[in-house]
Amino acid sequence: MNDTAILYRLQPHDPAGHRFRITLAVAQPDPEGQKFALPAWIPGSYLIRDFSRQIETLAAKSRGRTVRVEKLDNHTWQAAPCDGPLEVEYTVYAWDLSVRGAHLDETHAFFNGTSVFLRVEGQEHEPCLLDLVAPPGLEHWKVYTALPEARSMRGAARRHGFGLYRAPDYDALIDYPVEMGTPKVASFTAHGALHELVFTGEIPRLDLKRIANDVQAICETEIAFFEPRTKRAPFLDSTDRYVFMTMVTGDGYGGLEHRASTALMATRKDLPVIGQQGQGEGYRTFLGLVSHEYFHTWNVKRIKPAAFVPYGLSRADLTRLLWIFEGFTSYYDDLLLLRSGRITRADYLRMLAKTITGVARAPGRKKQSVAESSFDAWTRYYKQDENSPNAIVSYYTKGSLVALGLDLTLRRQSGGRHSLDDVMRLLWQRYGRDFYRGKQQGLDEEGFPALVREATGVDVRRFVARYAYGTDDVPLAELLATAGVTLQWKTASPIPSMDVRVRKQGDGLALATVLEGGAAHKAGLSAGDVLVAVDGLRVDAPAGLDVLLSQYQAGERVQVHVFRRDELRIFTVRLSAPAALDCVLTDAA
Repeated sequence: MNDTAILYRLQPHDPAGHRFRITLAVAQPDPEGQKFALPAWIPGSYLIRDFSRQIETLAAKSRGRTVRVEKLDNHTWQAAPCDGPLEVEYTVYAWDLSVRGAHLDETHAFFNGTSVFLRVEGQEHEPCLLDLVAPPGLEHWKVYTALPEARSMRGAARRHGFGLYRAPDYDALIDYPVEMGTPKVASFTAHGALHELVFTGEIPRLDLKRIANDVQAICETEIAFFEPRTKRAPFLDSTDRYVFMTMVTGDGYGGLEHRASTALMATRKDLPVIGQQGQGEGYRTFLGLVSHEYFHTWNVKRIKPAAFVPYGLSRADLTRLLWIFEGFTSYYDDLLLLRSGRITRADYLRMLAKTITGVARAPGRKKQSVAESSFDAWTRYYKQDENSPNAIVSYYTKGSLVALGLDLTLRRQSGGRHSLDDVMRLLWQRYGRDFYRGKQQGLDEEGFPALVREATGVDVRRFVARYAYGTDDVPLAELLATAGVTLQWKTASPIPSMDVRVRKQGDGLALATVLEGGAAHKAGLSAGDVLVAVDGLRVDAPAGLDVLLSQYQAGERVQVHVFRRDELRIFTVRLSAPAALDCVLTDAA
């Protein structure tokens, strides 16, 4: 073993108690006292999560003797000076069923490195070895990860086996999640690159063949998008496969990208079963999620904002460019489903119309730009409350509309010679292709307009200022018309409105959001109020509220009884005209 390599040994030693045991061996610790730290957040999910709170026990020894350990802050420990190799043993509680953390029970084990691997401060660039050990009594489990096996080592891991794995440095170690257990698995190659689909959870009659065929088409399309000549997958420089890890539950949804894999959560009913015909909205949503996270293999895992080079894992990394890295990815995820033949043009237009509708219904888009939303992701987007729809905008959804508007603008102003595709490929060539080959630089906060001009010859400074750094709505009706698509608005419902969003709360109905300037707001109602009755009639479900309001006309007044905390309040609400509009996109032809 390399004398400077950091060795981690991980075992899911207590599945019933949801605990991993990790041993960390440092051959050459800092003689003045070695510091260790666990990341405070995970790249791709912009919120301080304090993963260290799940470390239950931690102890250190050197040459068989106990070494004193002091905790310095929420995420950092220091082992007292020692004169030889240092070994730290600790346990991590793992009961977070999400794509961000770690989860362990008797059916499977899953972890992100940010939840379980302490960083050896000062030695982050040293190679790391990971020895994965089977849980007691579950030696039949297999291992699924894109982290390369340490083939040259004695006791090297077999494909999908327990044993030694290797990473060139700590940043790589924490960027390869691991799934252990007995999942359903399929594989395919996309332009010569091996891809594995791993599904964990109860999934009777899952149609793996259909999913593999669809995901293969998506991967091939995206590889060719960035590398039209070589069609070379970006991860082949460091590993021999890409792994999609999907946890299937009754109501889960989400994804988190990594450099050669992605962690997904999907709802059971959204996945196709053997014999099922057609393609439902749920399955299209799943394929869109796959497309989104795979696109991140290029855009954000390798093409990065300068603020992420390197990641500051103990603090928030602030950037105003998430509208490019998440918004553009959200634009291309559905567009590449269309280009791969996984959805029809009519499907695509319906999905795009849904996004346009969602953005238009968010009053916060008039207060916050997508650049501000990007910068405030840590404190506002990831910490939403009852007032968020009134105050913020999504850099995902409006960011995707900025990308659409920019794409159409580039096509129009270049006479069809250039598009946003050219911009993405230049970003890839300039910042992404060689990122893990030593050329680690990111996109400067002010550098995007100049790069667009270099790629297309079009000056987009005014466009970016108005729609990304300003709060103007992208003129999509005008721009889509140049692509032969007509945008129209229709009334979503004839029912008059209180201008609220509601949620079930126990046996009642609570106001989740009171839209600013709407009927309820003007009457004095507040988010959190629990509806009791409208004009003396009980209200306990969203459908019931609609039925009651359908008996009135806009402008009429209704008496609304609510509980605010434990106090009964009475308000008079003058109903608004139906305000909710739906976007409809049709081919002009």
